[in-house]
Amino acid sequence: MTKILIIEDEQSIRENILELLNEENFEAIAVENGSKGVQLAREKKPDLIICDVSMPELDGYGVLQALRSEPATAMIPFIFLTALADKANNRKGMELGADDYLTKPCRPVELLNAIDTRLKKQATINQQQSQKLEELRSSITFSLPHELRTPLNGILGFSELLLTELDTLEPEEIKEMVEQIQTSGNRLYRLIQNFLLYAELELIATNSERIKALRNYQTDHVDSVISHQATQQAQQAHRQADLHLKLEDTQLNISPIRLKKIVEELLDNACKFSVPGTRINIVSQVVNNSFILSVSDKGRGMKTEQIDSLGAYMQFERKLYEQQGSGLGLIIVKRIAELHGGSLTIESIPDQQTTVKVILPTN
Repeated sequence: MTKILIIEDEQSIRENILELLNEENFEAIAVENGSKGVQLAREKKPDLIICDVSMPELDGYGVLQALRSEPATAMIPFIFLTALADKANNRKGMELGADDYLTKPCRPVELLNAIDTRLKKQATINQQQSQKLEELRSSITFSLPHELRTPLNGILGFSELLLTELDTLEPEEIKEMVEQIQTSGNRLYRLIQNFLLYAELELIATNSERIKALRNYQTDHVDSVISHQATQQAQQAHRQADLHLKLEDTQLNISPIRLKKIVEELLDNACKFSVPGTRINIVSQVVNNSFILSVSDKGRGMKTEQIDSLGAYMQFERKLYEQQGSGLGLIIVKRIAELHGGSLTIESIPDQQTTVKVILPTN
């Protein structure tokens, strides 16, 4: 049964809406002020909320702002019911994320139509999310075993050769095989770590307390952290000469580990998808209370539809390029940015240039 929460301080209106919704076979619950409404929304997770604007203790705008700031309640359809019919109030409600705005007194049919419209829209969103989840499951089912098998085959294959042919192998051949085993082992380790990190980030996203805890970390001298991580990776990829840094220092509410991970994945992608000898630029700057980290390369780039469909375990044009990697790096960076109140954007010209930007708040 569809659950609807009514937050309304006028008893007669509250009781009329309750009666109407019960007659329409909804499971209706009601409270008389905004503070209780927020608490009940957190506890009951209703399918839709109808809320008055002018209320004591906490008004409707405060209710909406509180619920939209928490992942568990952020997507609940929200209808304002108010006597304030001017455009300024309508706009304020919509800017905060309200789905609809009805003026009191409204006819029962108007309220029921608004409820029906919002529930249908939410059902469509839920269906799309389920489809994306199923696509992710399918992608993991097909991609992950392959990603695990490839480096594992390298480890098993070379170690078997060492065991069976050790007496006939030259020292240089042995050294080369051990290096290949180490390379495959490092690749396998990184893949497993990324998979576990991605799962952890998805779990954090469902818990508002863990999100708050995540944002309580702090990194000073951000430029030094970025420079050290980028230089270290460029050396490992033998791309030191290609790396160009232009960094502005600041302080961020993010742990050094998470910031290093952002740099690691962005630079790994830039090195992986561009030719040695071409320039890789890393630029950071603070603009209007936002920290912007940009990583640009002169590689093959991405098409618009590829950027739009960016998702975990999606390696674009894999058959064409046979590039190693699960495509999980960018989605990890995107999720880290979002959990810290930021975002990730990609600008790309196929076969010319790609710029990935991570934007994080500075306060």
